[in-house]
This record gives sequence, C-alpha cells and structure tokens, in this order.
Amino acid sequence: MRKFNAILSMAIVAMFLVHGVAGGLQLFGLMAGGDSFLTYISWALLVLIGIHIIIGVKLTADSLKAIRLSGTSYFGPNKLFWARRISGFAAMLFIAIHVIIFMGRSEPYRLNLFEGIQLASQILMVIALAIHLTSNIRPSMVSLGRRELRPYAADILVVLSVIMLFTAMAFAGYYIRWNVL
Repeated sequence: MRKFNAILSMAIVAMFLVHGVAGGLQLFGLMAGGDSFLTYISWALLVLIGIHIIIGVKLTADSLKAIRLSGTSYFGPNKLFWARRISGFAAMLFIAIHVIIFMGRSEPYRLNLFEGIQLASQILMVIALAIHLTSNIRPSMVSLGRRELRPYAADILVVLSVIMLFTAMAFAGYYIRWNVL
C-alpha cells in the first residue's frame, strides 16, 4: 500500500504543479480562466487527494494501533512522523478552504471575495503543503525503491521551492489586484 501511495503522491505532485502554475498565471491575469481541461485536472486532483487521505488515515490508524499495543508512544523520536501527519491534516483543511474560495456559484473555480483572510489562508496552505511535501520526500523515494536521496534532493527541492514561491506570489499579486488596483 505504501508503494501505491507513493505513486499516487507523485501523480498528485505533478498535477499540483500544473494546477499551481496555471492558477498562478490566471491570478496574474496572464492566462484566461475557465479552461475545461484545467477544470478536469482540478477535479481529478481532488479525487486523488481524497484517495491519498484515505490511505494516509489507514496507515496512521495502523501506526496508532501499534503504539497502543506497544504501550509507549515514542513521540520524541517520531517527531518527523507526526510532522508529516499534522502537516497533511493542515494541508487538507487549507485545500478545502481553497476549493471554497475558488468555487463560484455557477461555474467551478471562479473567484468570489479575496481579502486579507483569504490571502492568509492561501499562504498558510502553501506553507502546509511545502512542509508536507518536503517532509515526505525521503519516505516516498524509499517506497519507490530509491534508497539514496542525494542525487535527487537538490532538484526536487528547487522545483518545489520555485513553484511554491510562484504560487504564494500569485496569491499575493491577486490580493493586490483585487484590493489595491
């Protein structure tokens, strides 16, 4: 199940990168919104995230069961494990807020109000996703059969950092366009 979840995670990351870049270009006004292909990608992304959540809940429940049976939590040595779970939960909440913010009355992903609280929630989503993605690189690579992370780490981190920064800048830029210009 871990290997399937790792493959699923890679598909989610790829679709997220497309969604983040396309959405950022739309927020900057450089790309027209309403493309049905991008809408299908967004819905498919949500479905894959839902499957990822179900698998994550099952794996976490298995871990909690093992903790209960062992009689000790090992919370200190397992901080990274819990950071992954907590950041995933936070990302899940902020993704739900993202969908609500960008879901219109008649057509999907049309922006309604975008003020300070919406901006803050979207920046927090980017942060939660950044923490969740970076903390899960090693376990995903191991699940995919790659024991050595060093050859890929710099490339993965650069790509994720650039996309995350671009996405956060797009939200901030749209906030400025919405409220200042």
